[in-house]
Amino acid sequence: MSEVTAISKFACPACGAEAVWTPSKHALVCPYCGTESPAELKTDGTLVEENDLVAMLRSIPDDQRGWAAARKTVKCQSCHAISVFDEKRVAQNCDFCGSPAIIAVDDVGTPIRPGSQLPFKIAESQVREDIRRWYASHFWAPNALGQKALTDTLHGLYLPYWTFDAHAECPWEAEAGYYYYTTDSKGNRTRHTRWEYASGHVSTDFDDVLVPASKGVHTDLLEKLQPFPTTTDLLPYDPGYLSGWVVEQYQIDLIQAAQDSRGRMDNSLRSQCTAQIPGDTSRNLQIAPQYSAQTFKHVLLPVWLLSYTYGAKSFQVAVNGATGKITGEYPLSWVKITIAVLIVLIILGIFFASQN
Repeated sequence: MSEVTAISKFACPACGAEAVWTPSKHALVCPYCGTESPAELKTDGTLVEENDLVAMLRSIPDDQRGWAAARKTVKCQSCHAISVFDEKRVAQNCDFCGSPAIIAVDDVGTPIRPGSQLPFKIAESQVREDIRRWYASHFWAPNALGQKALTDTLHGLYLPYWTFDAHAECPWEAEAGYYYYTTDSKGNRTRHTRWEYASGHVSTDFDDVLVPASKGVHTDLLEKLQPFPTTTDLLPYDPGYLSGWVVEQYQIDLIQAAQDSRGRMDNSLRSQCTAQIPGDTSRNLQIAPQYSAQTFKHVLLPVWLLSYTYGAKSFQVAVNGATGKITGEYPLSWVKITIAVLIVLIILGIFFASQN
C-alpha cells in the first residue's frame, strides 16, 4: 500500500498560507486567517471520462501516468505501507498504523493517474461523534474501549478504487427440478424431484462495479463501506480537493482489478440466471457470458480511518466520507462474556433444581 499527499499547493489569497479543503464548507479554507476560496475548484459539471478497458490493458499512455510533481517515498517497517509525499513534507509516523519506523526508499513506479474523485462531505467533528455512538452500541466491547480508541489520531484519506462498466449477453443452460409427492400404504408422504432441461438468456448492463485497490485498510471493511455515490457525485480529478489530505497509491493494478471485476460480474450473472430457472429447484447451471463496451475509471474515494491497538492486536474503524456509513472492528470483553456465561449457568442450575 502506498499513499501520496496532494501534488499541488493552493495558496490563501489573503495571507499566502496553504489552504486546505474543508468538507463542512465545501471550499478551500486557510487554517490561519479563515479565508475561504471555493473558486479554486473545478465545479463546472465537466463529465467524468470513461476509459476503454481493452485498449488500456494493451498499452497505458505515458500522459496518463504519474503525479507530475517532485516527490519522496518512505516505507513503513511495521505495516509495509509505501507513502509518497510532496518533497516539502516531513514524514514522522505512518498514517495507517502510527509506527515511527519509516525509512526512505526508491520510487516504486509510475501509477495511472486518477481520473476522478469523490470529495469529502462528512466533517471530522461529526465523524468523531458518530464513532463514539458506534462504540457505545456494541455491548460486548470493553467499557474503556471508546476512550482508548478515540485517543488515537483520526485520519481523512483518499483511497484508490477502480470502477468497471460493461454490457453482458449471457445464455444459460441448467436442469430445472419440480417437486412431486407420493404417499405409501401407511400414509407416509415422500417428496421426489423430476428433472427437466431448461435454458434461457440474460442481457444486462453493469455500471460502476467497484473494486478497492487499497491494502492499508482491511479488505472486509472496504467491502462493508460501500456503496459510494460514484454514479452521481463523481467529479473530474482536481488536486484542489486533495489539498491537505493524504492519498493512498494503489498496489492492486488495473489487470488484477479487471480480473476481480469480471469475477464479480460473473457472480451477478449467475445469480440472475438462477432466478430465471423455472421449477422448485435447480442444478448443473452453465453460463456463457460475452462482454462488450468494457470501460473503467481510476477514482479516489473519501474514507475516515481510525487505527488503534488493544492488547496485542490492532483494529480499524472506517467511515465512508461521502455517506457517513461506519464499519469497524473491536475486541471482545472476556469479563462481560464470562459474567454472561456464569449467569446462564446459574439460571440453568436453578431451573434444573426446581424440576427435582
